[in-house]
Amino acid sequence: MIILYIILGIIAALLIAGLFIPKGMKATREIIINKPNAEVFNYIKQLKNQDNYSKWGSMDPDMKKEYRGTDATVGFVSAWEGNKKVGAGEQEITGIEEGRKLSTELRFIKPFKSVAQSAMTTEALSDNSTKVSWGFEGQMNYPMNIMKLFMNMEKSIGNDFSTGLSNLKALLEK
Repeated sequence: MIILYIILGIIAALLIAGLFIPKGMKATREIIINKPNAEVFNYIKQLKNQDNYSKWGSMDPDMKKEYRGTDATVGFVSAWEGNKKVGAGEQEITGIEEGRKLSTELRFIKPFKSVAQSAMTTEALSDNSTKVSWGFEGQMNYPMNIMKLFMNMEKSIGNDFSTGLSNLKALLEK
């Protein structure tokens, strides 16, 4: 009986702690690609191309993909359903600032529902050098925010962005 009270006490303490843990998450990474800004931006604004460099696109070779609309335009949707690691969801282009910024909304369905805003930006550093940033902002609603006690979600997702950007650099600089 004492063990049951201890377990219930731990669960209660975690639930109470969750009320005070920040819900917001944010991660951004960047890389320099030795290609002209226009070439880099024209590649990243096509969501289908993310399958070629995103870490998440390679985590499930059997992932089902569905596309709706015209790629590289506002309103285009790339939807996926895969294994437990990638879950299910969709990404919609919500804004394009030509040659500068691609804004998207990520709508996760599985393993849990969540919405995040994501952006990829490009900045010409020279005629043949472009800084690319990839980031997102989202929320981990209560009680899911308790996971932040046990894992650094921002670092984990940031590392995935770094991997994707390194893949993008290798792909475009071939």
